[in-house]
Amino acid sequence: MMRATRLVAVVVATGAAAAACDASGERPAIVVSPDMAFSIPYDPYDPNPNTPTGQTLLAPPEGTMPVDGEWFPYGAGRDEQARAGRELTNPIPADRAEIQRGKHVFDTFCAVCHGAGGAGDGTVIGTGRFPNPPSLVADHARGLPDGALYHIITKGQGIMPSYAVQVRPADRWRAIRYIRTLQGGGK
Repeated sequence: MMRATRLVAVVVATGAAAAACDASGERPAIVVSPDMAFSIPYDPYDPNPNTPTGQTLLAPPEGTMPVDGEWFPYGAGRDEQARAGRELTNPIPADRAEIQRGKHVFDTFCAVCHGAGGAGDGTVIGTGRFPNPPSLVADHARGLPDGALYHIITKGQGIMPSYAVQVRPADRWRAIRYIRTLQGGGK
């Protein structure tokens, strides 16, 4: 019985392999699931009759969390920023390796507007381009708690957009550690 089963399996596998040799370019020889082999592609901004809104590009379902899995329970605005400042503390230690990583994050995402020294004089700032952002080394920024800075990076402020997608949560805290060194504090 076992021998017959093996023989049938070998015959089926040989037949499938022989049939697969009939494939050509993008066309498969055997189509097991035609909807998957010949699906209709939609560009992100194309109308789409298959979605509830008629748009191809859909917002993620409510409650969707980023891969990092951190829920940020603060809304936009100054009141929520102040609340984050009172409630959040920086979980990243102020050691050399973390600050170096923070510098890398700052140089990558922040310095273009805030400048390498945080003075609000980045390379995209200037007449006819973008206005100067607030200086990160001014007294006001020095007085902001780490949680408030984290809120600004996460939610944005003024014309600064949110960087929640671009900068992972731990790296936001590391960037704040680096900003504190620019301000003359931290290690």
